Amino acid sequence: MRGMSRLDILLPFGLPPAELSADLCQALHTPALASLVARAGAERATPAEPESGFHRALPHERWLMQAFHDKRSGRNSSPPIGPAWMRAFGLDPGDGTWFVVQPVHIHIARDHLVLTDPRQLMLPEQESRALFDIAAPLFADYGKHLCYGNAGTWFVRADAWSELDTASPDAAAGHNIDIWMPHGPAARDWRKVQNEVQMHWHGHAINEAREARRLKPVNSLWLWGGAPADAVPASSYTDLFNLSGWMQSFALAAPSSPAQADTASAVIATRPQHGLALLDTLLEPALANDWSRWLDGMQALEEKWFAPLLQALGNGALDRISLIATHDAGLVRFAASRLSLRKFWVKPSLAPLYS
Repeated sequence: MRGMSRLDILLPFGLPPAELSADLCQALHTPALASLVARAGAERATPAEPESGFHRALPHERWLMQAFHDKRSGRNSSPPIGPAWMRAFGLDPGDGTWFVVQPVHIHIARDHLVLTDPRQLMLPEQESRALFDIAAPLFADYGKHLCYGNAGTWFVRADAWSELDTASPDAAAGHNIDIWMPHGPAARDWRKVQNEVQMHWHGHAINEAREARRLKPVNSLWLWGGAPADAVPASSYTDLFNLSGWMQSFALAAPSSPAQADTASAVIATRPQHGLALLDTLLEPALANDWSRWLDGMQALEEKWFAPLLQALGNGALDRISLIATHDAGLVRFAASRLSLRKFWVKPSLAPLYS
């Protein structure tokens, strides 16, 4: 007799923004999603604002922090994934406190500076290595060891910065960076290193060549994700699917190796005991306010994920599904089972996504 099969689907920015929700949902043709959310039990969470007046991590990032047993969940800071992400790259953090350092582009708005989504940087390995080689000795001058992960991801050991509250780049992207910069007793020390690197990169041949190709220059660094080296994620999930970017740091939390799945059918075939699948295709268009691409992404998810999930619930291939959908300010969890699909009197509707 098979055990129960449960699947949680994390859908960052699966909730449309309030001011556009009616128009966006009207433009969607997603009958499977409409059936799931209309007949599921819904739990809406809009967490209270912290004392600072804003969260330094997005709702789906905070949900992941709790799901993977983050002991610092009471702090208003970015997900503490530095050492775990290093391990995902095959690096050994040893001891101390490690932060993520990402090369970024910060552009000048009318009267403030704005962080550009790092995904838009399109930084190749050769250029990143050259910029890293400039930055590493500057960090060393301040007693900090810089370590290379990949073109967009570096790490720094900074034990004295362990109390810094930092913001994730996705939370800060597109905003005035003043309030999103690292906050705490060592913030000034970080600014000194950051300014030093910025001066050495300014006008460098790499950036001049990038601008000649109409690419954004790499003109700053973003610090976040600090945690002690012995911080190891843990959770009750038995199977993880489609982890990408920093979320790969949770790979050690499940007994089986994380897998990639293009469709729900590929996940269902594994019969997960308690699985988590990340569907992050809506994240980038939402951060860019590209709602046409967001609509295209939702339509693709309907075909590849929502329709097969609805079918799997109906035929018993899955016993329970939880769809955790978020936007930039809140989260809704839709819990569906085969029994909930029997609510034939409830008409399919996308209204629960924004009501």
